[in-house]
Amino acid sequence: MKKIMAVLLAGMMLVPSVFAAKKAKKISKKVPIGVSMPTKELQRWNQDGANMKAVLEKKGYKVDLQYANNDIATQTSQIENMITKGDKVLVIASIDGSALKGVLDTAKRQGVKVIAYDRLIMNSNAVSYYATFDNYKVGTIQGDFLVDKLNLKNRTKADPAYIELFTGSPDDNNINFFFGGAMDVLKPYIDSGVLVVPSGQTSKAQCATLNWSTEEAQKRMENLISAQGYGPRGKKLDAVYSSNDSCALGITNALVAAGYTAADFPIVTGQDCDKPSVKNMLAGTQAMSIFKDTRTLANKVAEMVEALMKGKEPPVNDTKTYDNGTGIIPSYLCDPVFATVDNYKKLLLDSGYYTEADLR
Repeated sequence: MKKIMAVLLAGMMLVPSVFAAKKAKKISKKVPIGVSMPTKELQRWNQDGANMKAVLEKKGYKVDLQYANNDIATQTSQIENMITKGDKVLVIASIDGSALKGVLDTAKRQGVKVIAYDRLIMNSNAVSYYATFDNYKVGTIQGDFLVDKLNLKNRTKADPAYIELFTGSPDDNNINFFFGGAMDVLKPYIDSGVLVVPSGQTSKAQCATLNWSTEEAQKRMENLISAQGYGPRGKKLDAVYSSNDSCALGITNALVAAGYTAADFPIVTGQDCDKPSVKNMLAGTQAMSIFKDTRTLANKVAEMVEALMKGKEPPVNDTKTYDNGTGIIPSYLCDPVFATVDNYKKLLLDSGYYTEADLR
């Protein structure tokens, strides 16, 4: 009996130590938080990086913010340096969502927590969490906007609308959601002949734009204009679906050069409410842009980082959607909305996101 009691007591004494082993340790505020952004060339990454740095520093944390000039080797090297310096939490907006496995394997071996920011990092079990906007919803909002503005529900095959399709970089997992969401809305109309893509280019691969490049989007739009004969006095083009603003800017440049004006401009969609695109909306050469308030995302990521630094579980609201090839990544999804000339003042100016001088 004494032996049995001794075994039971020993077992009870082990229980707290097991739980203690599982409990994450707090990380000192003296340890910097690594933030890796793709590039300074796009306005949104400048804003995202600056917003996150400001929010985290306000909370008393040190932030090592690096931009990789859209070069995968540079981003890999910068992340390696962050790990070497002892950073224990990394926030990474990847250039190529499949190119960081090696350096992130190192991060995991050293107990570093990784939050994928906006772009899901693929095929790495080192990714702890993901923070983004609801990217599928972004696509469905854009698709629904086109359905409404093109009056697709009331059109027939005898009077179809004509559209061309653009999405982003093939190495960005987000296009599966942006383009997928939009096509889930638009495909039934394409299948019924109410919406026509004259070029026949409807697959993700055909519509992709490497690096979300304005120049590449402009070249492809110019080629489509030349091949199809689009123009104010040429072949009819009612709309161009664009997943984001950097592509929309290239599309708009090509359409303006082809002679379109605000009076006859095709409906062009976008995302991010970049300043040039908001100016184009005001000029009548872009119809809408999805507004993803980077301050909202930065604040949420800061909450997630702070939880990790305190040894706690970060807040998430999605545990079903985002599989990076190694399993579902716990995620926090912020809600997107869309801006037009009718509501941009409330969304962008009254909220303090931009000033009137920014949009002149």
